[in-house]
Amino acid sequence: MKLVSSVLFVLLSLPMCRSSPLQDTCRSFAAGHPSIGYDYCIRIFQADKASAEATDARGLAAIAARIAEAKANATAARIEAMSALERDARRRDRLSVCAEVYSDAVDQLDQAEEELAHGAEGVIDDAVTQLSAALDAPETCEDAFGEADDTSPLAAEDAEFKNLATVALAVAASLTPPPSMPRPKISD
Repeated sequence: MKLVSSVLFVLLSLPMCRSSPLQDTCRSFAAGHPSIGYDYCIRIFQADKASAEATDARGLAAIAARIAEAKANATAARIEAMSALERDARRRDRLSVCAEVYSDAVDQLDQAEEELAHGAEGVIDDAVTQLSAALDAPETCEDAFGEADDTSPLAAEDAEFKNLATVALAVAASLTPPPSMPRPKISD
């Protein structure tokens, strides 16, 4: 009986021991970002077929940057369409701020994705810097409307992009080693 129980325990625990790089990455992400969470992380990666073939967090970081870039492109296109229809010059100015920061974000995410996908190990810090800069776009856009006491027509897009860029940044940042602590001086 004891042998059967032991074998059953091992068989039942095997599926739990094997986790994919995606699951490991999203678990780690969710631990640091509980407001966004594991399920969101899994869901965004599952929307991209390449995620299933990713063998490590670096590949997933590149995919996350590409997903965020697609959202930034879609938001930029929406901003352009809204600007073309907007009759209020001041509101067009606010949309122009958003257009500029999202255009920059597209470039930053493209560069980060390229560095993560094809770059040497030393460029991870550069990719993290690009992702961090891209993450400023939604806040800057929202601030343009908030400072004018105007309701942002892009609040939903800004929130979604922020979440996507946060995933990309967190996954990429997990690839960098923590800064080393300075060695204490030993007195003679």
